[in-house]
Amino acid sequence: MFGLPERREYPMPDAAHVRAAEAYFRYCPEELKPTLAKAILAKARQYGVDVESPTVLSYATE
Repeated sequence: MFGLPERREYPMPDAAHVRAAEAYFRYCPEELKPTLAKAILAKARQYGVDVESPTVLSYATE
């Protein structure tokens, strides 16, 4: 449910929270961005959300 479960940050229980996690992605610590980006994309697919942020998409492929 969390984008960063070990820290219990970036909850994504629904589509609105997935969009919020995408919007707040820039505040994530640099070393955790790839993990969060992949979690955002996974939840986005689950809830039918289109991820538009090129930054999130670029970190997800690292």
